[in-house]
Amino acid sequence: MSEPPRSPAEAESALAPGTRLGEFELRGLLGVGGFGIVYRAFDHQLEREVAIKEYMPASMAGRTETMHVSLRSRSDAEVFSLGLRSFVNEAKLLARFDHPSLLKVYRFWEANGTAYMAMPVLRGQTLKELRRSAQPAPIDEAWLRRLLEPLLGALETLHAEGVYHRDIAPDNIEIEPDGHPVLLDFGAARRVISDKTQTLTAILKPAYAPVEQYAEAGSVRQGPWTDLYALGATVHYLLLGRAPAPATARVVADDQAPLSSHRIDGCSEEFLHIVDWMLAPRPGDRPQNVAALRAALRGEVPPPQPHAAQAAALAPWERTVVLSPAAMPAAAGPPAAGPDEPVTLVMPRPMTGGTRVSSPAAGSHAGVSDALPMAAMS
Repeated sequence: MSEPPRSPAEAESALAPGTRLGEFELRGLLGVGGFGIVYRAFDHQLEREVAIKEYMPASMAGRTETMHVSLRSRSDAEVFSLGLRSFVNEAKLLARFDHPSLLKVYRFWEANGTAYMAMPVLRGQTLKELRRSAQPAPIDEAWLRRLLEPLLGALETLHAEGVYHRDIAPDNIEIEPDGHPVLLDFGAARRVISDKTQTLTAILKPAYAPVEQYAEAGSVRQGPWTDLYALGATVHYLLLGRAPAPATARVVADDQAPLSSHRIDGCSEEFLHIVDWMLAPRPGDRPQNVAALRAALRGEVPPPQPHAAQAAALAPWERTVVLSPAAMPAAAGPPAAGPDEPVTLVMPRPMTGGTRVSSPAAGSHAGVSDALPMAAMS
C-alpha cells in the first residue's frame, strides 16, 4: 500500500487531504488505479492510522465539486452499479474473516454515490518488490516454507467458505516488517466491470493464471486447485526470478523443465517436486485442496512425479473449452504483456459437437480441449 499514484491524470479524481469521511480524515494518497483510490487516513474515533479504499472506476465515473461520484455516461449505469455491489460484497467478505494473512476490513460504507472500506495500513514490500531488491538472505526452502504456511492457512480459511482468491501473484502478496505475509484484496469489482464491458473477457496475469481461468464464465469450475496453481507459480518466480510459461501453452505441449530438474541451493528435490505438483497444467493433476498439499509438505504422502511431455497425449475433454488466438502464445517470442502484468483475453463461446478445435489457419492456435475434472463450485 505504499505505491504512489501512477500519473497526475489518474489522481485528478482523488479527494484532497483534510477531507472528512465521517470519523476518518484523509491525509494523503497511497495509490491510484483504474478501479479505485487508496488514501492514507486517520481514524479520530479510535485514534489510529488506516487506509481508505474508494470505489472509483476511472473510465466511467468522475467527481463533482461536492465530493459526489457521478457517471460520465448514463449508458454505464448498470456496469457501475454491478461493480459497486461487487466492491461492497468483497468488503463484507473480508470483514467476515479474521486471519493474520488476510487483508482485514475494519468497516465499509456507502456515501457520495460510491463506497469505501477502511483497512490497516500495510508497511511492507510485495514479493515482487522483495525479489527484485537486494536480499539479506537467500530465498531457500526454509524461507519458502515459512512463507507458505500462513498463506495456506489464509487460503484454507477462504476455501472453507467456498471462496477462491483467483488473483494470487507476487505483486498481490505483501511481506510485513515482522515477516508475516498478507494476501491482498481480490479485485472483485475489476473483474465484474471487465466481464461486462468486454464480452467473455477475463483480466488475468498469464503466468499465474491456470488454464481453467481462461474459460467462459460458468463453463468450467474453479476450486482450491486454482489458487494452489497460482501460489506454485509465485514460488517458481521467487526461486528462479522468472514466472512459469503461461498455462495455455503448457496444457497443449508442456516443454517447461520441472523445478525438480534444477539444482537450487537450499531446496530439496522433494520440495521442488511438490511445487511441480502445484504447477501441473491440468487441474485434476494438482493437489485438490490445502490439506493434500500440507500432507505432502509434511512428508506424509509423496507428490506425484512430474509427467514427461505432460500434454503429448491429452484425453478428450468432457467439455470443449475454446481459447482465442490472443490467449495462446505465439510460436516464437513471449506474449506482449509481461509475465506478471494483466492482459485482456477475449474468450469465444465453447463449441459443441467435438472434442478438439482445429486451427483456422496454418500455424495459428485457435483452441485446445481436454478433460477438466472438477470438484468444487466456481
